[in-house]
Amino acid sequence: MHSTLHKNGLRTAAIIAILLLTACANMADTPPGTPLAQVVTQFGAPTYTCTDRDGNKRAIWSTQPFGQFAWGSTIDSAGNTDRVIPLFTTEQFDALNQGSWNQEQVRCQFGPPAEISSVGLPSSRQDVWSYRYKQSGAWNSLMHIYFDPYSGLVTRHHPGPDPMYDPETLLFY
Repeated sequence: MHSTLHKNGLRTAAIIAILLLTACANMADTPPGTPLAQVVTQFGAPTYTCTDRDGNKRAIWSTQPFGQFAWGSTIDSAGNTDRVIPLFTTEQFDALNQGSWNQEQVRCQFGPPAEISSVGLPSSRQDVWSYRYKQSGAWNSLMHIYFDPYSGLVTRHHPGPDPMYDPETLLFY
């Protein structure tokens, strides 16, 4: 009974994520210079806002923890958006290869992760943030981002399959 309820809950969450995706499907078509208030009226309030590493206000609309999509934009001092871009792409995640990134910078770039865990032996433990996304627009994946426990900086990142979409592990997820 518990696994059936759990499975139904996951199915409901997946349906909600699809509805959110449908509602935001044209978000990337928002013209640069659109007032943030207009974007909020059309797509809803951002799920996360922050100040990026350059001191600019940033807004993120994310479907995490169960959805696979997020969009972000820089907001100028007049309250207008720059380009609204999809965040969970290989190209966007590859930005982590440039320079050093701490947890707050990663959160400001991609929004809060779907999952937070830790891996490794006690002497070499790392925090791992995982973002649920559609790798190459086709595969249900998680992008795993690892942080050094002492410096808090990104040490590596890589994609992996998302067990939430594996029917055999769904009962145990």
